[in-house]
Amino acid sequence: MPNIKSAIKRMNSDKKKAAYSKSKKSELKTSLKKAEQAIEASADNAAELAQETQRKLDQAVAKGLIHKHKASRKKSQLAKKLNNA
Repeated sequence: MPNIKSAIKRMNSDKKKAAYSKSKKSELKTSLKKAEQAIEASADNAAELAQETQRKLDQAVAKGLIHKHKASRKKSQLAKKLNNA
């Protein structure tokens, strides 16, 4: 446990940021899974879900949650699945 007041504040803010990041990453993973399942099932809204997921990936990059190359790779994989379906 830190003794210095600024270190205590920093620890608390780090916990909040970690919780926020974890929930956003989980939300992103859920979105990816839903889009992939919709593509595999040939659902009517598969293209819409894929587009929404790509938007979420771009937002995650802007917030610094994931690396831009990872987002690019995920978007490419999603588009490839959508085009093959």
